[in-house]
Amino acid sequence: MMKRSEVRKAQARAAKMYEEAGIVLTPEERNNIEIAEFGLGDLEHQGLELVTYINTDIYCAKELALFPGQTCPEHRHPPVGERRGKMETFRCRRGLVWLYVEGNPVNKPKASVPKGHEKYYTVFHEIELHPGEQFTIPSNTRHWFQSGPQGAIVSEFSSTNSDESDVFTDPGIERMPKAIED
Repeated sequence: MMKRSEVRKAQARAAKMYEEAGIVLTPEERNNIEIAEFGLGDLEHQGLELVTYINTDIYCAKELALFPGQTCPEHRHPPVGERRGKMETFRCRRGLVWLYVEGNPVNKPKASVPKGHEKYYTVFHEIELHPGEQFTIPSNTRHWFQSGPQGAIVSEFSSTNSDESDVFTDPGIERMPKAIED
């Protein structure tokens, strides 16, 4: 669990990355950048910083910031009730992103699986995204992604988002952990 001061520091760092990428955020968006450390206590290696612009019962739009070498752990977006699982398109805006999905695995992945968590990373079909490139992930597809050495900014366009119903390969992950006060 992160301390409130650690959350604020990560928010400021992510806000700077968005600004450097030319993404303008309102003061409210800057103050509410979500810091997803997944309850792992290792934000530098496994985490994600995001801004949700809109999330309705039809569509969702977000900006994702990844610190250098940061990994969003393997997960999938299953159906929820009558709704199909989330389908999402990632468009790289800045930096480099290695995205791994189900399919033919590469022999030598360019990303590094976080140490001690190897058994929770099972898909290795590699897609390398540079600025201006995008890839659409079908619903209920296992995937994970990692930024290159400079970090990355990715725009996400998707069907309705339901973070609390994401299924992570690592059963110890908490998608919505709470920060503790200092």
